[in-house]
Amino acid sequence: MEQVTDTNMDNAPDSSAERKQMRGLLEAQIDALPDLYRTVFMLRAVEELSVEETAAVLDLPPTTIRTRFFRARSLLREALAQKMDVACEDAFSFAGARCDRIVANVLARLNPQEKP
Repeated sequence: MEQVTDTNMDNAPDSSAERKQMRGLLEAQIDALPDLYRTVFMLRAVEELSVEETAAVLDLPPTTIRTRFFRARSLLREALAQKMDVACEDAFSFAGARCDRIVANVLARLNPQEKP
């Protein structure tokens, strides 16, 4: 019997597909940032430049770089949270036939002696 490890899970096709989807979503949200935030975010987060290096490249004060980077991360966080909220609503919608089926199953478990 094969032992499942984190390494095995990371190489699984579904994990790879999930990472690809998440990367695509993140890239799309980064692309949607206003230019002034996207530029700072790319230099700081992707290129891993320091605040001072980024300030020198863009000829801006370090405080502006810090503010724009903070704002870019906040905008990304908000956009991704909205996407997740919509996905959760779709995944866990509780209406119609599905709702009726779940309620019937719960009631059947609560009252096993009663037959529908």
